Amino acid sequence: MRIFLTAKTLSKLSAFLLLFIILSGDLKAQYLLNSDSAFRAGVPNSGRIWGYSFGDYFHKAHSDSLNRGGNNQYTNVKKGQDEFQFRRIYIGYDYNISKTFSAEFLLAAEDDFTAGDLLQNNKFTPYIKFANVRWRNFLFKGNDFVLGLQPTPAFPYMSEYIFSYSRPVERTITDIRRTPSFDFGAGLQGRFNSKDNSVVYGYNLLVANGSSAKAQALNTNLYKWFYGDAFVGFLNHKLIFDLYADYQRQNWIPGAHGHSARQMTKGVIAWVDKKFTIGTEGFINGLKQAEAGINGAAKDTLDGRATGLSLYAHANIIKTKLRVFARFDFYNPNTKYDNATYGKYAALYTVSTSYEPNNRERFLSVGLDFSPTNNIHFIPNIWYDKYFGQGANLTGSAAHDYDLVYRLTFYFTFGKLFTNPSYSYYPFVH
Repeated sequence: MRIFLTAKTLSKLSAFLLLFIILSGDLKAQYLLNSDSAFRAGVPNSGRIWGYSFGDYFHKAHSDSLNRGGNNQYTNVKKGQDEFQFRRIYIGYDYNISKTFSAEFLLAAEDDFTAGDLLQNNKFTPYIKFANVRWRNFLFKGNDFVLGLQPTPAFPYMSEYIFSYSRPVERTITDIRRTPSFDFGAGLQGRFNSKDNSVVYGYNLLVANGSSAKAQALNTNLYKWFYGDAFVGFLNHKLIFDLYADYQRQNWIPGAHGHSARQMTKGVIAWVDKKFTIGTEGFINGLKQAEAGINGAAKDTLDGRATGLSLYAHANIIKTKLRVFARFDFYNPNTKYDNATYGKYAALYTVSTSYEPNNRERFLSVGLDFSPTNNIHFIPNIWYDKYFGQGANLTGSAAHDYDLVYRLTFYFTFGKLFTNPSYSYYPFVH
């Protein structure tokens, strides 16, 4: 469930936290509250405040005439528009209850657009994104049990970390299609090393609501989202292989076309080094009985299959002070598109609407990252997305058009972000 907090409520929470710190009095307690090393060591009653923010100054140089790309952040932004904007603000608090149990809490304000986290008066507002408890070494050493609002196995622990610019610059290829990055459920996470520490491997399993922070509608059928991920890193953790899969029913009633579901399989291969990173991420998403082929007044319920492939790299020019990065995505919302039989297609049910079937896309992002000091980044970049209509006999802008945006992205962190989250592959600070 998504809970929005007013400025008045936030000020009360801040005052309460400050009062708690002052009244604690004990220097040792204050040290534990503020000591990052104590928290990382798992010292009971130790905590840390952390967060980060990123945003842009952008200029929309060209707009797709048909306003395609419904999940893209610049769809419906007119040509010539420019703005200063935040796209994400995080403030989190992590706390060690004991050596065995810890808790995580995160407030997030994201996507400062009309469809983002805005109040009725268009003010940017945070909501509760993470709120979970972790039971370390549950059942056996290295296996953690996590209950509550938490990151999913889809990409937050893996590809989003491997390619450092996948979130400050643009979401991963599956995040753009709204595969959940966080969800309310119960999960098992494990991360292990070989005896000589040259190989790292792990897994992440989660059963969750499938509605992120939003409450499920209890007057309709409920379908849980099942997530699973496994990875291995060879050659002193530099060569990474990652395999992810998920499943969720979309509709499940008697009848010829009553059983609809989506099932994604995704893989990542990457080389991660202190000097450069290069990788690829690809997915196939089966959309069973989740699309409609339209021919005049007639509609047929059909299977769909979406595919995507993302290629990315970044490299140091001047150590960690100046980097160059690039990313190129291929995306097809339905490889089974039949424009000889149907005039157009329509998406059915909830998740399939993120895979608008009538247009393929090619996405390009390229830029520089200037970091004058640790945790501060200025990132001039180009954001480009081209659309290709899949219908028959299309001409002009209906056949192909594009969105083009020039941006100066700024990104800063406060509080120490750990190089190795509880479950992830993240060997180097990026």
